[in-house]
Amino acid sequence: MKLLRYGEKGREQPGVLDHQGRVRDLSAVVADIGGNFLTPAELDKLRALKMDSLPLVAGTPQQDLRLGPCVGGVGKFICIGLNYSDHAAESGLDVPKEPVVFGKWTSAIAGPDDDVEIPRGSLKTDWEVELGVVIGKGGRYISEAEALSHVAGYCVINDVSEREYQLELGGTWDKGKGCDTFGPLGPWLVTSDEIADPHALGMCLEVDGHRYQNGNTSTMVFKVPALISYLSRFMSLQPGDVISTGTPPGVGLGQKPPVYLRPGQVMRLGIDGLGQQRQRTISL
Repeated sequence: MKLLRYGEKGREQPGVLDHQGRVRDLSAVVADIGGNFLTPAELDKLRALKMDSLPLVAGTPQQDLRLGPCVGGVGKFICIGLNYSDHAAESGLDVPKEPVVFGKWTSAIAGPDDDVEIPRGSLKTDWEVELGVVIGKGGRYISEAEALSHVAGYCVINDVSEREYQLELGGTWDKGKGCDTFGPLGPWLVTSDEIADPHALGMCLEVDGHRYQNGNTSTMVFKVPALISYLSRFMSLQPGDVISTGTPPGVGLGQKPPVYLRPGQVMRLGIDGLGQQRQRTISL
């Protein structure tokens, strides 16, 4: 299934994409796409529905029908840094021996095609296409062997980053990662049964038509089961939590000389089987 949330900002309704690419309304079945509605039992109930019996929503998704973040009410937005060896190299940093963990504030979450705001005075706002993993079954001390059974599904994430705030102002990375609009999620949450191997997905990102990132999840340093198991040592993972698993090379910081976003540009990014995002950059 491709689960989604549609409608005005802050008033999104739950939906599902049918086989003709149309949105069907799920609001009579679930309150939202998120939290306990993503547990295995709840997803099985949704799979049992007759798709054609669900109300059809007017409009074409990502054209005249806005899609919101594909997960609502996110409790934790956990990110992994330097998880592609070639991205670590372009950043001038060693490949980590253990996962680098940081967080985005949930106020950074945005729809897949919403405008990205460049913070006031920012000169180093950057892009990062990433595979998002959404937890469906919570737990602590999850084994790697069982980790994928805890996944509700996958989505595209743009881990927008302000490099000066992240790397030059001292302290942790978080201050450069969590600005408002810095976490577009979607367009949809693709349930895990539709993704045979999350480590065999092509991923790309363009700015104004120029391809900067062209990678594959096969080159992750720490794979999805390892990340879930590792994170569950330090926190309980709960239904609806989002894990952003790192980016391949080609970010603006890694260009020679570096290239950063300016107001009025357009980012397009996508991952095989998970859809595409399009964001326009605006100034505050």
